[in-house]
Amino acid sequence: MKFYRYSTYKLMFLLITVLATTSCETDFENPNAAASDQVFTSREGILATTIGMQELYSTSGLRYIIETPAITTREAGITTTFQNMIDLEDGGDIPNTNSNVVGLWTTMLRVIGIAEDISANATTLDIDAGTQSGLIANAKLYQAMSIGAMAQNYEQVIVVTSEDNPPFVSRTEGFNTAISLLNEAKSALAANPVSAEFEAEVLRGDIDLENTINAMLARFNLYAGNYDAAISAASEVDQTSGSVFTYDSQNLNPIWSRVYQNSAPNFKPRDNFGLPDSFVFEDGDGRFDFYLIPLDELNQNQLPIEDLAGFFNADTGTIPIYLPDEMNLIIAEANLRKSSPDTGAAIAALNLVLTDSDDIFGVNANVSAYAGDTTVDALLDEVYKNRRAELFLTGSSLEDSRRFGRPEPTPSVQNFDEERNRNFYPYPNTERDNNTNTPDDPAI
Repeated sequence: MKFYRYSTYKLMFLLITVLATTSCETDFENPNAAASDQVFTSREGILATTIGMQELYSTSGLRYIIETPAITTREAGITTTFQNMIDLEDGGDIPNTNSNVVGLWTTMLRVIGIAEDISANATTLDIDAGTQSGLIANAKLYQAMSIGAMAQNYEQVIVVTSEDNPPFVSRTEGFNTAISLLNEAKSALAANPVSAEFEAEVLRGDIDLENTINAMLARFNLYAGNYDAAISAASEVDQTSGSVFTYDSQNLNPIWSRVYQNSAPNFKPRDNFGLPDSFVFEDGDGRFDFYLIPLDELNQNQLPIEDLAGFFNADTGTIPIYLPDEMNLIIAEANLRKSSPDTGAAIAALNLVLTDSDDIFGVNANVSAYAGDTTVDALLDEVYKNRRAELFLTGSSLEDSRRFGRPEPTPSVQNFDEERNRNFYPYPNTERDNNTNTPDDPAI
């Protein structure tokens, strides 16, 4: 499985030539010869590697995290003849060579590998304790987010990249591994708060590291079925503080690039956030105007599409790492799924989403409080509907569709009436060719 390790160092060595703020005596003439002792022997090298890891995740990684399940769950409709996108919208037996299936898997593994190396090497450098804790906590955050992204889309996942033929584990074990990493990150910050140096050079005022760790703990504990832990973590998130991925002329917003760049869109958003007409929103729900621009057109498969707004219609627009109201929706759902459901607490949390008018990112439903059926099943339907609207194009739709028991897909191809056309993606040929532990592909 050294394939991913070598790819990581080639990538990071090239990134360092661009990102390092201080020159160092390194031979840049042969990037293929880059190795860990060259990357991690200095403060400058490890900080540049950390910045490169973040850029890899927030550009290529986020493209695959958002785009791939969006097509599968009808959040978006394709507007291109590229075969990878056709495969995703057609469903059925997606090839193991599909570039989205391969890209999502391999990019997340590369981030995991880089994060492992940052964590392992940060303690060997003579640097400020708060810079060291920042490096470790931040690396574990990205490692956890990458494992979590894989577990949302594949039936089994890899959680370590440092050995040949790494084992696969269940997606639940993947989520629990991510949770353990996030708890380790919290412990590192509790022991040594982030230094001003790390804040200035890596976080740059864009990322509230502690808040983001708690938000991911809430997300992955929910997905793993740890409902009390999910509620606890979500309650710790300060919803007046946000964390965003930022972009510039060299690193463009990856969804803008797929939808607007060169006026050659690969996909566009679906009407009603891709939900069936049975999911009805109150008139004036502000999330429609926030995310969607009315278009009244059909794509090549006769699926209704809109134009895209929100966080995705500017080439260097920021993308939130999580949305504040995701925490309220997690609290609502977890209270409904507990062994002793608390519908009162669920409705209270749901109403914070529905009546929101001052979200820090402007994602405001700003409608009436919930007044419908108060059974657990009805409230779960309401939570699902609001997750699809609130968390539109955040990469959560496939995980949500399965978890909320939406109709199962069939093996048939081009059944465009299905709410989702896959449960999980096949394992990429790049993995199967390099790892004898690769499981059989899921049937659908």
